[in-house]
Amino acid sequence: MKYYFIINGRKEITSNTELLKKNIEAARPYFEENGDIVDVYVTKGIGDGTRVVRIYSDLHPNERVCFVACGGDRTIGEVASGIVGFGNKCMAIIKLGETGNDFVKCFPDKDFTDIKALLKGSIKEVDIIKINDSYSLNVCDFGFDSVAGSVANEYLEDGRENPYEWGIAHAILTARFNRIKVVADGERLGRRFMLLCAVCNGQYVGGGFRCAPLSVMDDGLMDVCFIKPLTLLGFLRLMPIYKKGVHLESKSFKNKIIYRQVKHVEVSSPKMIELCIDGEMLPGTKFSFDILPKAVKLVLPN
Repeated sequence: MKYYFIINGRKEITSNTELLKKNIEAARPYFEENGDIVDVYVTKGIGDGTRVVRIYSDLHPNERVCFVACGGDRTIGEVASGIVGFGNKCMAIIKLGETGNDFVKCFPDKDFTDIKALLKGSIKEVDIIKINDSYSLNVCDFGFDSVAGSVANEYLEDGRENPYEWGIAHAILTARFNRIKVVADGERLGRRFMLLCAVCNGQYVGGGFRCAPLSVMDDGLMDVCFIKPLTLLGFLRLMPIYKKGVHLESKSFKNKIIYRQVKHVEVSSPKMIELCIDGEMLPGTKFSFDILPKAVKLVLPN
């Protein structure tokens, strides 16, 4: 087996990157004792992880490779997107830093910092969502969420503290009424306007908001959480329970939240919008979502 570590090369986490590279080198003899090969690549920019994984997989179709995504949701999503369609390729995860790690929250009993634990890991086949020509392993959100995510990304790139909180503050002022049409398995959700919508394979988004508490990653379904427009007071009341993941149990918001588990979603807007796909922004006016059951082999550490 070859272990190909794909490390997030974002400049503001350079110290974490260098420390991880040293840890990988320290663990190299442990891998080689088992007859495994270790290689390392540091990404050069957005989308570079997917590009490298796909090119390597195309050039080595018969080689057994575990691509190890070292970073947050963005890096995890890029690596997952790269291995779709390559049946003998799998992926694993090593956390790098403390921000942007929503996907791994679905596995609270797993240690995603232990490099050696990969050798004792077990494979779990998980679903992935296809959005036009892109993929989402965790959550795709839009409306209020994507506006907040776009601003959060800017703050994250600048190395500022609490990027998601600043993103939310900006979206409160600009993105509580979004004219976006959502059709899930043929059912129109809501009417003319919406606050936000999350199409989910995982459960968490935006630094720990549990938007889809019922989501299971290998059930062949997408969980859609659609929230109708709210007053500012209503929004402020919703956010704490939305973060905890108990919003589906709230009687106060029963008529404001639509939750569905589906296989196909269509999204359209009369003007350009952005979808936030595992931390990456995808602009457009029409999007088609489909679930690809058990399309990704994920190595979970033991």
